[in-house]
Amino acid sequence: MRASRLVNLLLLLQNRGRMTAQQLAGELEVSVRTVYRDVEALAAAGIPLYGEVGHAGGYRLVDGYRTRLTGLTADEAQAAFLAALPGTAAELGLGEALATAQLKLRAALPAELREHAGRIQERFLLDAPGWYGDADETPHLAAVATAVWTRRAVVLRYRRWRAPEEIERRVEPYGLVLKAGRWYLVAGGPSGTRTYRVDQIVEVGDSAGEFAVPDGFDLAAHWRTYLEDFRARLHTGEALVRLTPEGARRLGVTPTTGGWTQARVPIESVDHAHGEFLRLGADVEVLEPAELRDRIAATVRTLAARYRS
Repeated sequence: MRASRLVNLLLLLQNRGRMTAQQLAGELEVSVRTVYRDVEALAAAGIPLYGEVGHAGGYRLVDGYRTRLTGLTADEAQAAFLAALPGTAAELGLGEALATAQLKLRAALPAELREHAGRIQERFLLDAPGWYGDADETPHLAAVATAVWTRRAVVLRYRRWRAPEEIERRVEPYGLVLKAGRWYLVAGGPSGTRTYRVDQIVEVGDSAGEFAVPDGFDLAAHWRTYLEDFRARLHTGEALVRLTPEGARRLGVTPTTGGWTQARVPIESVDHAHGEFLRLGADVEVLEPAELRDRIAATVRTLAARYRS
């Protein structure tokens, strides 16, 4: 445990430069006294670091000192190569940079960890898009990613489902999210923080204006809240249904022993549920709401008449 903490302390100083004992303690989640002991241990081991007193003081490494990545464990090396997803990097215009970075990382690893990393790329592959559909065309993804990285506002021409179908809006790109094979842009604008599907962006124009992300904004936390709100808006009602064992399995409902299972399930709307329940065929009977039951019954009568002829 301590050896891992010493490596993390060393890498923090290497990557960030001067840091105070209080800052190091916060990053490592230990006491300041523990940081003092760890710094002494590193110095005794020959690591060229020193402390400076005063308002701008702190610990730092001697200029030019770099440590090799020999402190990586097998799990850490594997995780590094799992996180580097070639398809995603290529979409963002970083495919060549990723390949070069992986070569450098592999060269810095000991032989045993190099072998582990190679196995990861041979045996695991991420194919994010779902079945029964082509991947979204995102010709403007690289431009949007550049705007996110450089913190520059852009003018989007965006296609949406309601009128007016195309809008033009200046936005401040905070971050990109890849969800189920589809890219989303989280950006600030006149109406607050909004989420845009990147495949619906028609044009990206540079507004030549820099911006600052609001204090405290966290992309992962924002996305979690967005998904919770989306699910709450999605399922606004419920239906009472009877299900065969196969129907219960397909809907993810725990079946009762033998025969039919009665359950209440959330639905987005009567229109949406009408199509979804018809997919289950004879494995479901809708009991409530009456409007949904009547619509399904009418559809079944129409189908029966059509096929009789």
